[in-house]
Amino acid sequence: MSAKGDSHSQELAPSQAAHRIRSMVLAALLAALTGASSLVAIPIGPVPITLQSLFVLASGGILGPKWGALSMCLYLAMGVAGLPVFAGGTSGFGKLLGPTGGYLVGFVLASATVGSLTKSSSRLPWIFFSSLVGLSVIYILGCGWLSLIAKIPLKKAIMVGLLPFVPGDLLKAFLASLLVVKWQAVQTDR
Repeated sequence: MSAKGDSHSQELAPSQAAHRIRSMVLAALLAALTGASSLVAIPIGPVPITLQSLFVLASGGILGPKWGALSMCLYLAMGVAGLPVFAGGTSGFGKLLGPTGGYLVGFVLASATVGSLTKSSSRLPWIFFSSLVGLSVIYILGCGWLSLIAKIPLKKAIMVGLLPFVPGDLLKAFLASLLVVKWQAVQTDR
């Protein structure tokens, strides 16, 4: 290999390492924000109202599909390990098996979905649409799991695990979209 090729490889390696470290730090930050946003929970039935979906959706748009999903996996790992990051400051593996387990697992897939969709555009309407698709992923997994675990018809799971959340989740999806658009603009200006 030529000296020029070696020089080019050496220049890329620090840049790639810096990008990876930056992605790790942002993934950890968004996992922590997701956990912190769960501490204020409004109990309205088997599924409480929290701000978590705001950061779940933003994580995908900011980090992309891979790092967004990893961020939410880290969030789940923190909760399973005993850190009080699930709704209302709860934790433990049992939460993944309980009524809200589908929503929690849905966070990982929703972040990846939003990250995949937002790679193609930085326009607010598309990012908002992508966030709505991400919310749909959370709702589908959450309501399906709630129906299975609570042994209730899917229609009832939708009544208690989706409909009460729609107005607030639309607002959170819009706020997450604004965060993503702003983040993308800042990154473009750098």
